[in-house]
Amino acid sequence: MSTISRSRRVAALGTLAALTLGATACGSSGGNPLDGGSSASAATGGSGSTVVVGSANFPENVLLGSIYSQALKAKGVKVQEKFNIGSREVLYGQLQSGNLTVLPEYNGSLLAYLDAKSTAVTTQDVNAELAKTLPATLGILESSPAEDKDSLSVTQETADKDNLKSIADLAAKAGEYTIGGPPEFKSRREQQLKDVYGLTFKEWKPTGDATANALKDGSIQVGNVFTTDPKIVQYKLVPLADPKNIFGAQNVTPLVNKAGVDATATAALNAVSAKLDTAGLVALMKRVSVDKEDPSAVAKDWLKSNGLG
Repeated sequence: MSTISRSRRVAALGTLAALTLGATACGSSGGNPLDGGSSASAATGGSGSTVVVGSANFPENVLLGSIYSQALKAKGVKVQEKFNIGSREVLYGQLQSGNLTVLPEYNGSLLAYLDAKSTAVTTQDVNAELAKTLPATLGILESSPAEDKDSLSVTQETADKDNLKSIADLAAKAGEYTIGGPPEFKSRREQQLKDVYGLTFKEWKPTGDATANALKDGSIQVGNVFTTDPKIVQYKLVPLADPKNIFGAQNVTPLVNKAGVDATATAALNAVSAKLDTAGLVALMKRVSVDKEDPSAVAKDWLKSNGLG
């Protein structure tokens, strides 16, 4: 669900193989909420049962969990929050057991966790396979357009100068460019970029977590930056479109225990998905990770501005 660093992302979400794609694990766990340290709040109304919203232990997922939680409360659903839990194995098991009701997931990562051999890359295909692969007790709701996924990004200056809008546009310039990313990015993607887009870069540099900074200072011209990295906004980077889907879908998607969500809860979560896009999530993550604002306050602002709070 490759890295912001990929190794940290895999560790945070508990993926089972190197092919599993994760989401940036840069937060602290703050203890295990399943051991009684969770925060809880309830709103009157709804079906009468309590929807337990969980999250993994990194800032973006906590933010998404808070968005889900507050959207549900706004519709009168009783909510308990159990954030910063940890790995996908723990989260998934708790959802299956009914101790959790809702999780913000990434559809491509979830599918890779359940079926490492899957070759689905588009949102539609990934979700269709998830519908067949998930146990009968679990389900996904509507995916948002927001994706936390690999990208090849350039600076705005480079995009304007060389008229770059998609990865395909790099074909004429790749031989002049140095590309950066995690240490494993070259071995995982070099041949694929040649085969799919015809790209042969001048040089590959292992830039790791400093990839966005390397783009900014000009030591590389193309970088593997994740699409919700707040440095995209901070440094005015341009993620290039991927028309041939070399990087599979990673849409933010509610994963639910079906018995715990009624029509009201389902509609509230689907309404969030309809409004949440990648650019919006990047802006929210800048407030959380760069400006150090409280995720619950950022979530509240977003919901209010979108008529959902």
